Amino acid sequence: MNLTPETMTIAEMLAGLRRADFTSRELTQACLARIERFEPRLHTLITYTPELALRQADEADRRYRESRQGDPSAALALPPLLGLPVMIKDVLCLADVRCTCGSKILENFVPPYTATAVQRLLDAGVVVVGKSNTDEYAMGSSTENSAYGPTHNPWDLERVPGGSSGGSAAAVAARLVPAATGSDTGGSIRQPAAYCGITGLKPTYGRVSRYGLVAYGSSLDSVGAFAASAAEVTLLFNQMAGYDPRDSTSCNLRAPNIQLSRSTDLKGLRVGVPDEYFIAGMQPEVETAVRAAIAQLEALGAVAQPVSLPHTEYALPVYYLIAPAEASANLARYDGVRFGLREPSQSLWDVFNKSRGAGLGAEVKRRIMLGTYALSAGYYDAYYGQAQKVRTLIRQDFLKAFQDVDVIACPVAPSTAFRLGEHTDDPLAMYLEDVFTLPANLAGVPGLSFPVGFDGRGLPIGMQLMGPHFKEEALLKTAHAYQLTTGWHKRAPELF
Repeated sequence: MNLTPETMTIAEMLAGLRRADFTSRELTQACLARIERFEPRLHTLITYTPELALRQADEADRRYRESRQGDPSAALALPPLLGLPVMIKDVLCLADVRCTCGSKILENFVPPYTATAVQRLLDAGVVVVGKSNTDEYAMGSSTENSAYGPTHNPWDLERVPGGSSGGSAAAVAARLVPAATGSDTGGSIRQPAAYCGITGLKPTYGRVSRYGLVAYGSSLDSVGAFAASAAEVTLLFNQMAGYDPRDSTSCNLRAPNIQLSRSTDLKGLRVGVPDEYFIAGMQPEVETAVRAAIAQLEALGAVAQPVSLPHTEYALPVYYLIAPAEASANLARYDGVRFGLREPSQSLWDVFNKSRGAGLGAEVKRRIMLGTYALSAGYYDAYYGQAQKVRTLIRQDFLKAFQDVDVIACPVAPSTAFRLGEHTDDPLAMYLEDVFTLPANLAGVPGLSFPVGFDGRGLPIGMQLMGPHFKEEALLKTAHAYQLTTGWHKRAPELF
């Protein structure tokens, strides 16, 4: 049959597979054909795995056939995402498939193990079509820092898709795949979701295992997911989340089983609107769209009220002390000796210097130097230690706010997607793109980005919901109710 996965929701794909309207191989082949048509100009992938995908699709089809031939109840025991094509961000390990982290230093690294979040999706039956492009070691806001070239925004090929999970976001927005994984250290799921007009969830820190996620900032990193809608993201989050004893920061909580209804009633929901997130200089169309979305939540029964997060202005400097400091420690392992790129030399120090010099990009080097300086003797207390104290104040702001409201609504970014190369020579301007997303990582609270409109150039605008720790369900249900009554999440770019 002539499958058009770009017009189908995940629920429709899974229902069609269960009814045998089409096979997983047919669905996967349709996605692969779309990838091969549009990928050369979008560049969403670092490693393409069509052979693996078709093997997994054939295995899914075998399981579907067996379920139909046996006990009718066997169909109920099938994995919930069986046969669904996805992409995996290339900072999450998948056994026997190279994991580059967007860096030349890991160009030929093939991990012998699989990240827990990825394994849980595999156990749920997904089909992996490839590893998606990312800023090197997830350090960036535009996916321009990838050693393998930038990803292009499918709404405008001259603009960035956001970062660092830009490959995943662009692939879902272009409907190359229905879903993809991402990681979020300072906004790397939510900001690309906003720039690409899709839905992206950063869970509570510790809600999804970090085992097998190549570390950037260990106290900030979260693993999450992208899809077109909150309902579809929920399907992935239900499978990915849960306790993992291999991750010392994993929270010992029961795996979620969030069920979204068709109800649009938000009566009783208290929505906080922080003045600190509506700043001078932000794109007027962004503020207008976000305030209109808040008004729509009110029309569904929610009550909007002001809240204050007074230490928000310190989030940017705090983040760019803590995250680089943790990166400095985490990236010390890439020394040219144990694994990864090795530049031959006569002395051990030259091996270190030449391997790291050749294998790491400019932004990664910048952050390593920032972090090393912040941790150095004589400066630790003044910089890193002080930043941790202010981080506590930011967290306390959220705890206080959530005594009065259930969720906080605000913009994801001050503007829509900027042009490729626009901030290349201005790191501070690049860092400011994450000014609204950094606080959630510092506080460890969950955040959800979803589309709420378009600007005059036809570029998507995203709104962010943040909630108390482990209250992802409140964010997803709120966004789902909004999406049941609006159509922004159904829009897809007209590709070339």
